[in-house]
Amino acid sequence: MKNIKIYLLGAAVMTLAASCLDKEPTHAILADEAITNVSEANQAMIGIYADFKSSYLYSGNLTLLPDIQADLVYAVNGYSNVYGDVWRWNINATNSDIEAVYGSLYKVIGDCNFFFEEVAKWENNIDDDTAYEQLQGIKGEAYFARALAYSELIKCFCKAYDPATAGDELGVVLVSSYSNPGEMTRASLYDSYQFVLADLEKAAEMLEVDEDEDPNNVMNTPYFTYYTVRALQARVYLYMQDWDNAVKAASEVIDSDYFILSDVNTIYTGNYSYYDYMWQYDQSTEIIWKVGFTATSYGGRLGQVFLNYDYQTYRPDYVPGNAALSLYQEGDLRYNAFFGQTTTGYGLTWPLLIKYHGNQDFMNNYRILHVSMPKVFRLSEQYLIRAEANCRLKKFSDASSDITTLRKARYSSYGSASLNEDTWLDEISNERVRELFMEGFRLHDLKRWGRGFERKPQTQSIANGSSLKIEAGNPLFVWPIPQHELDLPGSNIQPNESNK
Repeated sequence: MKNIKIYLLGAAVMTLAASCLDKEPTHAILADEAITNVSEANQAMIGIYADFKSSYLYSGNLTLLPDIQADLVYAVNGYSNVYGDVWRWNINATNSDIEAVYGSLYKVIGDCNFFFEEVAKWENNIDDDTAYEQLQGIKGEAYFARALAYSELIKCFCKAYDPATAGDELGVVLVSSYSNPGEMTRASLYDSYQFVLADLEKAAEMLEVDEDEDPNNVMNTPYFTYYTVRALQARVYLYMQDWDNAVKAASEVIDSDYFILSDVNTIYTGNYSYYDYMWQYDQSTEIIWKVGFTATSYGGRLGQVFLNYDYQTYRPDYVPGNAALSLYQEGDLRYNAFFGQTTTGYGLTWPLLIKYHGNQDFMNNYRILHVSMPKVFRLSEQYLIRAEANCRLKKFSDASSDITTLRKARYSSYGSASLNEDTWLDEISNERVRELFMEGFRLHDLKRWGRGFERKPQTQSIANGSSLKIEAGNPLFVWPIPQHELDLPGSNIQPNESNK
């Protein structure tokens, strides 16, 4: 069910002084008057969408920190030390950047719980079928929002999922009631993922796509749809090592024919291919869900730390690492879309990350630099999920076909991929770097694969952090629970190993 929405100007400000699990609702009105009809439910959902604009989430910390912490970029001489502790692996439980991720995700959850609690007071009294159907669609969006927030908390603050031990591993604090949150203690990792899956099933039922749905209502959308649900299910099942269901969910998205990979070889307009246009204007046939920005309502600046452009010079804090750059092969046009070589204000000549230089409309019309709409779910990730899951199932021919399809949309010319028992993990790992560079996946991929990494100094890289060897299983692959959550009176939230 499609709901017409107009984005609120700006996002709510998060206060980290209080518990992240005890947030006021997005709208500053009395709780018992907050949501009393379908129109107000719709407005509340707009507020939840606005939560996702936070610079602590997809347009900032949640996307940038996992890749900065891993092996994709290097801090350069002269950098401002932004995210410096994370890059150096000097992470503790009072790190404000990680606290902000935790708090912002629980704010989404709190707003969803407030929504459900208020709507439950009157939804059974609706006697208009159209209004009832509209409300079900809005509820589906809220269930998805809560599932998405919990999935990100699990990904960042929990160990990699092992089906044999998940029942004994720590998950997250599960809160499903706004007014009665219950005891603040962490559920098991198994139960945490089951909660996410249950919310996703409710969302799928309420957001089911009509067979005659206009593709423009499904692709390139800032709203949650049935296929956004399936895309997250595919990701969650992959992380849970449920290979069959990962293939099933990803296939439903891929085979829907609502989405098309953006081709680097097909010109869309001017000098922009379909693929270039996706990064320059934040519009594409392969976007399943993006965080919608306008020139008067946007979140963080994803490109800031990689460029710091002031219309005269570039002074990046971080530049791409040699090892990552070397993974792009001849004819891979993603390289030219992501990187541009220039001489910085520090005198360093290097390929800088231009992937997030900024939405061209924002730049040209409003002089807003480095603001790009986060593309949280894209079709390409679904191909990568299905390929990896099929490799786990020993279906290497199917996996090779998916990687071939993806590469043909990204290379100036390409034959076919051939994955096998010996090569598949390296092939999948390298392809995920090439396709998802600085989109927030790398640290979590290394964690779930049980892999470490090593940084070696490169030109003008900061000494402290550029020579770093991280072994698989390092406790800091799992972020520490914020200390103020552990210290709250009556808190029974268990710490992570990285808290110690």
